This record gives sequence, C-alpha cells and structure tokens, in this order.
Amino acid sequence: MSLMGTHQLSLDVRGGVKGLPKTGILMLFLLGGCAVGPDFVSPTAPPVNQYTSGKQPVETLAAGGSAQSFKEGAGVAADWWRLFNSPELDAAIKEAIAGNPGLEAAQASLRQSQDNLRAGYGIFYPQIDADFDATRQRFSPEKLGQNSPGNIFNLFTLGATVSYALDIFGGERRTIESLKAQTDFQRYTAAATYLALTGNITNTVIARAAYSAEIDATAQIIGMQREQIEVADAQAQAGIIPYSNILSLRTQLSATEAALPLLKQKLSQSEHLLAILAGHVPAQWSAPPLELADLTLPRDLPVTLPSELVRQRPDILAAEAQLHSASANIGVATAALFPSFTLNGTYGQNGSSISGLFGSQNAFWSVGADLVAPLFEGGTLRFKRKAAIEAYRQTLANYRQTVLGAFAQVADTLRALEHDAELLQAQSQELDTAGEALRLTQINYQAGTVNYLAVLSANNQYFQARIGYLQAIAQRFQDTVALFVVLGGGWQNAQRSDILGDKPPVDGL
Repeated sequence: MSLMGTHQLSLDVRGGVKGLPKTGILMLFLLGGCAVGPDFVSPTAPPVNQYTSGKQPVETLAAGGSAQSFKEGAGVAADWWRLFNSPELDAAIKEAIAGNPGLEAAQASLRQSQDNLRAGYGIFYPQIDADFDATRQRFSPEKLGQNSPGNIFNLFTLGATVSYALDIFGGERRTIESLKAQTDFQRYTAAATYLALTGNITNTVIARAAYSAEIDATAQIIGMQREQIEVADAQAQAGIIPYSNILSLRTQLSATEAALPLLKQKLSQSEHLLAILAGHVPAQWSAPPLELADLTLPRDLPVTLPSELVRQRPDILAAEAQLHSASANIGVATAALFPSFTLNGTYGQNGSSISGLFGSQNAFWSVGADLVAPLFEGGTLRFKRKAAIEAYRQTLANYRQTVLGAFAQVADTLRALEHDAELLQAQSQELDTAGEALRLTQINYQAGTVNYLAVLSANNQYFQARIGYLQAIAQRFQDTVALFVVLGGGWQNAQRSDILGDKPPVDGL
C-alpha cells in the first residue's frame, strides 16, 4: 500500500506535476478531490482453516452423562448464556447489564467520540461569525499630517465574517476519517466490555455454585472424620489400636478443617464480585441462589470459521479501528506539507450612532482568499509525517498480536473442553469406584467382617472423590463459557441499547 494513496502524483523539484502545467495543479486537486495519504484497507485474516494444530476436535467424550459437539461455521447466539437454562443466571446478567459502571463508562466514551465526530464535520461548512463593537474615541488629525484640532466621537460597528477552508489535499477529510475510526474503536470497546461482563457474570455464578457444593461435601467429610476419631479413641482406650493412629486421624481432620475457611472465603468473594458487577455494594444486593445441578451443559457448541473470527471479536475490531485511525493520521501529516487555501469575506456597517448604522454610505465589505504554504519548518512537518508512519507500523504490529492471541485463545479453549471431558470421565470413574467401595464396606461391616473404622475411611475417600468430581464439572462449565467469549459472544446480534447505551448518562444534561 502506497503511503501517498492510489492517486499519488510525483512532484518535480520546481513544484510542478510531471506532465502538467503549473497553472493546472490547483484545478486538478479541486476537480479530483483526492486526499493525500494511504487509503485504508482492512487486513486479511490468517490463511488457515482451523485453530488447533493437528486434528481439530469434532466432539468430546461422553462424560457426566453428556458429550459436546463442535459445529464448525455456526454462529454464536447473542444471549448464549440462556443455553445453560438457568433463570437465576439470566436475572443476574440482566441486572449487570442495567447497572454495571464499567459498561456505563464505555458507553459514555462511545457517545463522547460520536459527538467529537459530529463536531469535526463542522469544518466542511462555512464558518460565519457576527460582531458588534461600540467604542468612544478621540481622533487626532496629526496622524495624517493635518494641523487641526482633534475631535471626540462614538463609533458603532456591526459586521459579519465568513470563511471557508478548501480541503484541496484532503487533510480535513483524513482528520474526519480518523475521528470515524476512533468512534469505531469506542463502539468495539463497549462491545468488548459487554462481552467480558456477561462472561464474568456467568463464570462467577458457576464458581459460586461450585464453592457452595464443595463446602457441603467438605463439611460432610469433617463430620465423617470426627466420627472416625471418636471410634478410634474408643479402640485405643480398649487397647485395640495404638494411640499414634488417633494422632494421624486428627492431623487429617485439621487439614480438612483448614480447607473449609478458604472455600467459604472464595464463596464470599464470588458473592461480592457478583454484587459489584451488577453495580451494587455487597451489603445491598445478592444474586439468586443457584446449584450446579440447576445448570444445563450446552451440548452443541459453535465454532466460528477463522476467516470470520477477525470480523466478530470486538477486541480485534477495536485494534483494526486503531489501525485505521493511524492510517488516516498519515494523511493528515502528509497534507500539512502542502499549501492550505481559505476563502473569506466580510460585510458590515459603521456609524456614529446605532440608528445610523444601516445607511448605505456606512457599509463596508471585503472578499478574498488566503494561501499559506510551508516553506521552512526546520524539518518539523517532515518528521511528523515519518512519526505518523512509524505509529501506523506499531499499531499494525499490535493488531497482528491481537489476532494471534485470539486464535490461540480459541485453540486453547477447544483443547480444554476436550480435556475437560477426559478429566470428568476419570473423576466420574473414581467417584463410582469410591461409591462401590463404600457400599461393599458397609455390607462387610453389617456382616461383621470389618470394623466401623473401615466404613468411615471409605466414606472419607468417597467424599474426596466427590469434591474432585464437582471441581471437574465446574471447570467444564467455565471452559464452555470461555468458548462463547473467545468466539466473540454474538454481541453484534444483541440489542443495541444493551451495548451502546442509547441514553444520556446524567439526567437533565
């Protein structure tokens, strides 16, 4: 891409255009209306047809009673969180969209950029100003070489000025182009904030449900271990087992009890985070209670085509908007190297009294044109243009990094879901084995072949396996959420008011 654009003309050392008379240069730019600098073209997507190395997964193992399949080319629903079939989750997200301060700030930034763009369009209209001046002054004829007494009089002036900048080289058009790109950047930033908010709410709801389930399982383990210690203590007093066995059991109990406050703290933090995301202080609001069993795991998962991902992820689109703005800034810096043209006119009335302002003999007017051409700036303008080019290159590198990071996130999440199913299958088998061992131990205890200490030990192993199983379920849910988020979250299909916030941020302003 040429840094001077597709309509670039080469200038010779005398300032003329090769092949054209010097008198035709101005008419050429007036008629052609071209803007110097590069015409922005969106970067192409990476030339790949899948995200992962090797064979991209098509479906996962059947774990926890369900397998997940990946539908290549399918779009992401705007309200993807409804696939979890939880009214409590839907209510929490609705509350957050309505009151999250971070989303409101992003929406206000978008409205600010839109107003700046509207203000920038004013350069394409004539600038008209009115002026009224009233003075009392003393005139001295000595200034004109006349030897006569001076006089004192009133002077009233009413006039208007009109000026219009001719954007021959397109500097103002490139400025507006940059403002448009900045507006796009704020729009995609608001969309990214919306996407992150819905993802964080869903993840936090899942985490809170998982912590609550782990707390219940841990409390049951603690109860089993305390009962186990009571049985062991009775056996030690009877001389059946050594006292060191009791010390080992108490150490195990202490370790389990130490894990409980940490889980309760994480549960509290998740509840506080939900309140903050919804725009409330923790003491004023709490999300509806939810258990892991209340959530449904989505089975059919969309996988956006790689060529479409760059057109759907808001962070990539925001990086592209910054790249567009940087490209337009090259045009602004290039146009500053060329002359600027302004048409202007003035009309007014003078009079010694207000009532005499409108006499035909008191009118004055002027019409003219200004041309300002930079002749010597000490290299300032040339190096500003070079700096704009380097800024573009930097932004292009940042854009490429954003795209690479996005593709890596999708690849990581697809593999994570594949491995989550494997982990959940292993945890499910462990839980089933521990449950069967507990059942057989209870049968043997009833038959008198084992003591009650063996039953308590089997119970302990079962609940430990249950905690691992709960953690695997929660991880699978959260990685499913991550897939919807890294694919762009379907924000482009959401309600405009949810993302853009089409309302004034402060009543009455």
